[in-house]
Amino acid sequence: VDMFSGAIFIREALGWDLLGSLTGPYWSALGAVGGYGGLQELYPLALAPNVSGPCGRPRPDAFHLLRHPRTGDLPWPGLLLGLGIISAWYWCTDQVIVQRCLAGRSLRHVRAGCVACGYLKVLPMFLMVLPGMAARVLYPAEVACADPQSCGRACGTPWGCSNVAYPRLVLRLLPPGLRGLMLAVVLAALMSSLASIFASSGALFTFDIYRRLRPQAGPRHLLIVGRLWIGVMVGLSLAWLPVVEAARGGQLFDYMQAVGSYLAPPVAAVFFLAVFVPRVNEPGAFWGLLGGLGLGLGRLIPEFVLGTGTCETPGLCPPFVCGLHYLHFAALLFLATCLIVVGVSLCYPPIPQQHLHRLVFSLRNSQEPRVDLDLLELGTPKNGAGGGQGEDVEAEPGAQGVGPSEEGGGATLEAPPPKAGLWDRVVDANALVLMAVAVFLWGYFA
Repeated sequence: VDMFSGAIFIREALGWDLLGSLTGPYWSALGAVGGYGGLQELYPLALAPNVSGPCGRPRPDAFHLLRHPRTGDLPWPGLLLGLGIISAWYWCTDQVIVQRCLAGRSLRHVRAGCVACGYLKVLPMFLMVLPGMAARVLYPAEVACADPQSCGRACGTPWGCSNVAYPRLVLRLLPPGLRGLMLAVVLAALMSSLASIFASSGALFTFDIYRRLRPQAGPRHLLIVGRLWIGVMVGLSLAWLPVVEAARGGQLFDYMQAVGSYLAPPVAAVFFLAVFVPRVNEPGAFWGLLGGLGLGLGRLIPEFVLGTGTCETPGLCPPFVCGLHYLHFAALLFLATCLIVVGVSLCYPPIPQQHLHRLVFSLRNSQEPRVDLDLLELGTPKNGAGGGQGEDVEAEPGAQGVGPSEEGGGATLEAPPPKAGLWDRVVDANALVLMAVAVFLWGYFA
């Protein structure tokens, strides 16, 4: 998706082919339509010149977040449940996010960073959604094209041109100097995102898959394998770009959420149960992930092979497979995965509580030492200080008393988790303020 969105910008700015290929435009766009009030007045009238039927017309509920549960393009039950599940998967389990949290100096810094990101996530409504709607008002013949012929002439793709709204704003509202600056910004952000994604992919494949197959591989060997895997991923990404362009009627946002709805809920379900249900275990998580992935692929593959169609041309995917909205499907897939995980876990012995201290919600404040299962599997020798195998009390990273035993070779007993200090309360207060702001914005735009 990052590669595709960047390729659109490069194609529009430089005229390169799709495969070869920040605040200024936002406020310029809103100012050009008369601000938020002017946008509310003009958006319902933003029609392409050749619109004659129901297709290509602005939705009457375009300024409402909570839309009809059956006829809405983003029904409110799916928006709250399905999109909430996808968001939980991304912010709690995605490697690109998690690796940044693991790099934090302490748990307090990690929490503060997450709260700061939460503040930034308030901005897309004003930096992406509203300027995108203004782009339809300013360029209805292109952004709001209603038939394949018009869309092909406007942006080179017959499935729709809503994806080119941002490049149009940059190229037509900004002076030449700022256009070059925005192009540099987009390219820098694109390279940063792709570097993080491909590095995470290489690390996951190398350490979680390849090293299990070749346990004797040295660091240089693993480095070469990781680089080769990244090359394979780049090739697969380039080959997948035409699918992204054609999927979901050319709507990039819908494509992103649809794919997430079919693949993310099993991971989110396992993470949720692992935190809140101590009874789940490894076999339950394994078969839950496999079962959820199978159910998700059972919806994803027919939809991409047969197509969901457009407003004018219905897709070939049967309604009993693709008729349910993808956000509703995400909620059901989450529940199905939870049932599989719990059902299989009940067939196997539970994880002893000595391994769960401060890893599950019910034991988050426990002061008992935790025996690390990974160290036990590796056969860590007994610790001279603690007398147990791999005993470990998780304090904040960076807290005193943390570290391997120099004499015993295992993990030492760490200092108890520190009590909440002034900056912990500051972080908690900001989290409450952030939630209040989010609730207010949801209520205002609902």
